[in-house]
Amino acid sequence: MNKACDVLVVGAGPVGLTLANLLGQQGIDVLVVEREHELVDYPRAVGIDDEALRAMQTAGLVDEVLPHTIPDQKIYMINGAGAILSEVNPTTREFGWPRRNGFVQPLVDRVLLAGLDRFPSATVRFGAEVVDLTEEADGVVAALANGGTVRARYVVAAEGGSSPTRKRLGISFEGETRPTDGIVIDVANDPIGTPHAVFGGDPARSYASIALPHGIRRWEFTLFEDEGEADVEDDAFVFGLLAPHVPDPSKLDIIRRRVYRHHARIAGRFRHGRIFLAGDAAHVMPVVGGQGWNSGIRDAFNLGWKLAAVVKGLSADGLLDTYETERLGHVTQMVAVSLQMAKEMTDHNPEKAAERDRIAAARTPEEREAQKRQAFKPQPRFDQGVVVHTPLPVSKSLPVRQVPRLAGTVFPQPQATDADGVEMLLDDATGQGWRILTWNNDPTAFLSAERRAVLDRLGARLVQVVPKAQLPWARKGATAGVTVVGDLGGEASLQAWFDARPVGAVVLRPDHVIAAECLTQELDDVVARVLAAACAV
Repeated sequence: MNKACDVLVVGAGPVGLTLANLLGQQGIDVLVVEREHELVDYPRAVGIDDEALRAMQTAGLVDEVLPHTIPDQKIYMINGAGAILSEVNPTTREFGWPRRNGFVQPLVDRVLLAGLDRFPSATVRFGAEVVDLTEEADGVVAALANGGTVRARYVVAAEGGSSPTRKRLGISFEGETRPTDGIVIDVANDPIGTPHAVFGGDPARSYASIALPHGIRRWEFTLFEDEGEADVEDDAFVFGLLAPHVPDPSKLDIIRRRVYRHHARIAGRFRHGRIFLAGDAAHVMPVVGGQGWNSGIRDAFNLGWKLAAVVKGLSADGLLDTYETERLGHVTQMVAVSLQMAKEMTDHNPEKAAERDRIAAARTPEEREAQKRQAFKPQPRFDQGVVVHTPLPVSKSLPVRQVPRLAGTVFPQPQATDADGVEMLLDDATGQGWRILTWNNDPTAFLSAERRAVLDRLGARLVQVVPKAQLPWARKGATAGVTVVGDLGGEASLQAWFDARPVGAVVLRPDHVIAAECLTQELDDVVARVLAAACAV
């Protein structure tokens, strides 16, 4: 195979396939190459979060993904005696979707692969292994094992934690690897039948028992130093692990069993010239936090719109530097949280386990509620990159109060309506891409012709948000090119969001991050600063 493309993605895992779908939506010529001859089918991730589901919504695939999920799946952290140490059960919908969901990764991977059929500019080649990359002034030449070559403007390596690309580039992968392995066992015809997940911090042997869609049950057990691959293939050993969990392990319909290793590592850099690392190639973390898969999707979501803008000539190459700037800090936080959770739940020292139990028992009701709503999970927040931090407005029309500035965070996605009053999620009502949202104002009244011209080139959407009661009037007088959205009111509404902070306008990036927030009269200047940060040309 000899081919030229805009973006070469190495690895047909969830990160590479998500990125390819996002690029395909933008008409970018993207080629995904995978050294295996089919999608990987062994057990991996089991949790998909609200941010990742919103990314699936953006990619136009969420309806195909949802049938393979268990929404609002509870997690119980228990000790060796079965007592509940903490419960994770967030039920809010800040981003439009359940915050915690069980899922079957191989089936979702298939959805992502099939999604590429929608785009004539997206291609996948299995059985194609990249053996070398040569960077040139205006692109990268990838040499394939079969003697073929691919020439691309940019390359994204998403080929897993053992990433040959990362090693070939000499990029460090600092962190730690636990000295003992774990075993994953997937079973059909779930013999437990409950919908939740249990993480057992048993000092005798830590474990997890997780309900998955379609009647699948996942067990994970820690292996000790004298246990390994040979034991995993021994039915007697596996049945011994499962005996405390089911009446008769010999009657289980075991789909697969596999040994895995616990890592917590981060690449020294995510960009090397025209080559990028994403997903496990850039960072790996313990499975207890359930954020490895989701962190990779965040990588694809962050990098996808930036690559598309640069390839299409809408932004300069410097925009791509913000990928590492924005993702590295959040990934570092997520790895640390996952590692701490893993240590707490897999420590086989009885004294340390007893101390953990004592601390859990002493938690206040407020602390237990924080655990329940998953407050320990760090949310993305960018201090640098494509984000403009504006000072708190000074106006006698505003009450004096201290509120957090939200530029650099993800904008919520409540239910809203389109101009006809049909209820739907906000992103569906506004459309995707760059968006300027103004409360109860026509945004064109506050934007110069110069700014409008750049926004038009970016395909930005100008959105006027009004109370639903005002829809007939606003729709009748709407300026051409302005999308009118109806607000439903209530605690989770857009009106409540604007009412709680001293701003009347927000600039949203294609990945739903707030690029800036300001008073409406400041909008033109603030948009100019955002466009400069985005290297828009």
